[in-house]
Amino acid sequence: MTIVHFLRHGEVFNPTKVLYGRLPGFRLSDRGLAMAERIGEWGGDRDITSVHASSLERAQQTATPLALRRGISITTDDRLIESLNVFEGERFSVGDGVLRKPSAWRHLWNPWKPSWGEPYKEVVARMMAAAQAARLAADGHEALCVSHQLPIWILRSAIEGRPFFHDPRKRECSLASVTSIVFDNEGKVTDLRYSEPARDLLP
Repeated sequence: MTIVHFLRHGEVFNPTKVLYGRLPGFRLSDRGLAMAERIGEWGGDRDITSVHASSLERAQQTATPLALRRGISITTDDRLIESLNVFEGERFSVGDGVLRKPSAWRHLWNPWKPSWGEPYKEVVARMMAAAQAARLAADGHEALCVSHQLPIWILRSAIEGRPFFHDPRKRECSLASVTSIVFDNEGKVTDLRYSEPARDLLP
């Protein structure tokens, strides 16, 4: 049995409330740094032998405390990166954001794909490939993969057989939460668990 933990990064400093996506320069807030330290405490005594993270700064920062505690180098894996979205850099809301612009509406015609960004099926394929790579790296132990809310939720939806189209407000994937996938020795998923080690730090 090998467990691959998918960790959503901690809170990001984003005073303008834009959809930051893959944009550079978005780092953890003070609360986010505290969340990362909490994850370090959570995983410090676990059998984690491999740490992987998206190349985005917030993911690398979130992975660092646990990697230091375990004495493990972080493996950067761009398959764990945030999903592409045409609305990056914009405020995304009905009342005062990009949705007020008629030019944006042409991107919203197919929510099942989705038409505004990276296809969900492609997200699942790359995330599962990253999971299998982490499983092999930690064979018989545990691995940590630091990623982002949408990719983690879509991977979980695929495993649990849920439709990809969903209400983002109902994702069970809070800041610094852990979605743990249990694999057997043939690489098949046998269980999926969810926990929130930093729940008391959530805003």
